[in-house]
Amino acid sequence: MRKRIAMLVALLLYATLLAGLAQAQVLPPVKPEQVGLSGERLGQLSGMLKSDIDKGAFPGATLLVARHGKIAWFEAMGAIDPASRAPMTKDAIFRIYSMSKPVTSLAVMMLVEDGKIALGDPVSKYLPQLGGLKVGVEKPGANGPTLELEPARREMTIQDLLRHTSGLTYGLFGTGLVKKAYLDAKVWEDYPSNAEHVDRLAKLPLMHQPGTTWEYSHSIDVLGRVVEVVSRRTLGEFFSARIFGPLGMRDTAFYVADPAKHARVVEPFASDRNIGIGGDLNDPRVVQKWESGGGGLVSTTMDYARFAQMLLNGGSLNGKRLVSPKTVAYMTADHLGPGVASGPGPGYGFGLGFAVRKDAGMASLPGSVGDYYWGGAAGTYFWIDPKEDLFVVYMMQSPKQRVAVRNLLRDMVYGAVDKVATR
Repeated sequence: MRKRIAMLVALLLYATLLAGLAQAQVLPPVKPEQVGLSGERLGQLSGMLKSDIDKGAFPGATLLVARHGKIAWFEAMGAIDPASRAPMTKDAIFRIYSMSKPVTSLAVMMLVEDGKIALGDPVSKYLPQLGGLKVGVEKPGANGPTLELEPARREMTIQDLLRHTSGLTYGLFGTGLVKKAYLDAKVWEDYPSNAEHVDRLAKLPLMHQPGTTWEYSHSIDVLGRVVEVVSRRTLGEFFSARIFGPLGMRDTAFYVADPAKHARVVEPFASDRNIGIGGDLNDPRVVQKWESGGGGLVSTTMDYARFAQMLLNGGSLNGKRLVSPKTVAYMTADHLGPGVASGPGPGYGFGLGFAVRKDAGMASLPGSVGDYYWGGAAGTYFWIDPKEDLFVVYMMQSPKQRVAVRNLLRDMVYGAVDKVATR
């Protein structure tokens, strides 16, 4: 009996060791030159980031560049917290804000593959309170513009939510009476549950007729509630069971509930916490009931790298398939087309969760046709270039510096490409 128990223990230990080795083989580190990148050029990029840190532009950052399934560059720079001056670590935990959106979009597509959601369905099939919404139209008046309501010509669909053509808005970008109504309603105030958040949105007019205009919005938060209704789980539970667990994203969640991890949460300068009108960086150590699919997650650089590599692989990582390659290809195609006004910027359309590059030129930044990206309000950013079999994950907490650094990253990473990818 003792021999049998000892054998079982040995087998369990061996299985654990094999699992650990398999985990270690995900994204192994190599020299940049082994994957067709210039170590000298990537070193210059890190040097510029360190120079900015030394000048006080932002406290610290991490940079990960991967190609052909291997990490060519991974560096932690500066401080994790300007108050404590503790050094930045590779396992630091960042508020990723809108980099949550691709995760929620993937969750929706998993449910589409499960046959539980159809992209052409009206959102009201799952959230009845969002049926029959009116569209706010500004009309000139003697004392300034007035807001009149007109019926929506059609209901918003699940696809509209995924591609930001639902008619919803954030209210943070630009002006107008509908945007003002969103700000006045304070739909984010007191961290409502996802159900409460949708109820608040249902009382507001739409900014546009559904399907007509790309408008960055609360759409993905609404999708988070759809996931909850369809799966009969909280959004966090669905993410943990279906995405984070299979991918080994151990530090990705809506809040940092474990006190042992609190010191790893990255902080900005006190003067650089504002992410929009009336919005400051939250404290993820304080657990709230809101699980924002549009902007609530925290993550580490390596956790998000696993997510990015899964997408680059066509929906699988380390033997765990989350969605099919056809689904990833569909998500990363342009879903706006010529009939939709606006978009994320020159040269880019929008897929189901990402901005998608349509033209080799047009955009002010280098890239490849078919690359896709998104970023977070606090300064995090990623992009995936299937043509070059490359992705980049950059993390910092500096709303003021996010645009300038993203431009620098694109220019210098592509400047480090020594060899065109062969697949």
